[in-house]
Amino acid sequence: MNLRFRWPDERLIKAAQNGDLTSLTTVVMESQPHVRKFALSLCASPEDAEDAAQEALIILYRKIGTLRATGALASWMFRIVRNECLRQVRLLASRSDQAAAGGEVSAERSAEEAVLRRLEVERIAGAVAALPFDQRQVLVLRDVQGLPGKAVARALGLSDAAMKSRLHRARAALRHALVATDRAPDRTVDRPAEGGPRP
Repeated sequence: MNLRFRWPDERLIKAAQNGDLTSLTTVVMESQPHVRKFALSLCASPEDAEDAAQEALIILYRKIGTLRATGALASWMFRIVRNECLRQVRLLASRSDQAAAGGEVSAERSAEEAVLRRLEVERIAGAVAALPFDQRQVLVLRDVQGLPGKAVARALGLSDAAMKSRLHRARAALRHALVATDRAPDRTVDRPAEGGPRP
């Protein structure tokens, strides 16, 4: 039997927002397949996807009252799942930085350097999250989590050659995305000067 899942209807969402516990539980249950699908397409691994989906459903349960338009549930949940997947990538990047520094965070780092570092991590995390799922998966397993190539190939059911090829494409796509974002601010900085100084 091929059942097609639907998002909860607006009347049910409205009742949930008004505090009806049965409606709220139904909204969460009916949203679950869609939220899991979002998470699997955005996160680096099935485990991360499961964590992101659970977190998103908890937020839905606790904060449905903050949803402004009942018809915007899908886009709201997509944003929550995406943010949770990005948070996981940032957390992994932060842990690997701390491990590389011997677990010590430099006390001399200025506030400006800390802000710049955080912005750079955000930029990289966003570029990783934008990669196609198969590329994001191999990149996170190999480069972020640091698993050996053979372990990554085995986990993904790939030959060593296929894993290396996919990883090469993922790294190239990530480099391309980061170069593109490097150039974008330069164009916006130069733009005001073309029309002369502003009054």
